[in-house]
Amino acid sequence: MRAYSQDLRDRVLGALERGEMPTEIARRFEVSRMWVYQVRRRWEQEGSRESLRQGGYRVSRIAHLEETIRGWIAAKGDLTLAELVERLAGLGVTLKIPALWHQLNKWGLRYKKTAARQRAGTRRRAAGAGTLEPGASESGGEVVEIH
Repeated sequence: MRAYSQDLRDRVLGALERGEMPTEIARRFEVSRMWVYQVRRRWEQEGSRESLRQGGYRVSRIAHLEETIRGWIAAKGDLTLAELVERLAGLGVTLKIPALWHQLNKWGLRYKKTAARQRAGTRRRAAGAGTLEPGASESGGEVVEIH
């Protein structure tokens, strides 16, 4: 659900300043009467006309350790995520591997894939695909070329 527009908030506060009743304001602007009371309360107590921030913004538990983690990766580039989690546990920070990966991704620390880390190929297909019917050309079968 999105917050009401700033224009609507300003109009509701203007109507309240003119002395209109919250029930009348709610009916005219098609909002709930409780919302009118909330807008008025925030204006009177906090002096704020803006809506509250939506969503849960959290600072990462390892945000303050960014330089330390970058140093570990620079010193030994082949650290696994599990090893990084163990090192962080030594500093008193408990974190799971997906959370660590997400934070490293946000910082732009990605492991570059090299030929040594590529997936191993299968041995059977290394020489290429064989014919489906051995000796098909010898038995008079039709040879089809695939382009």
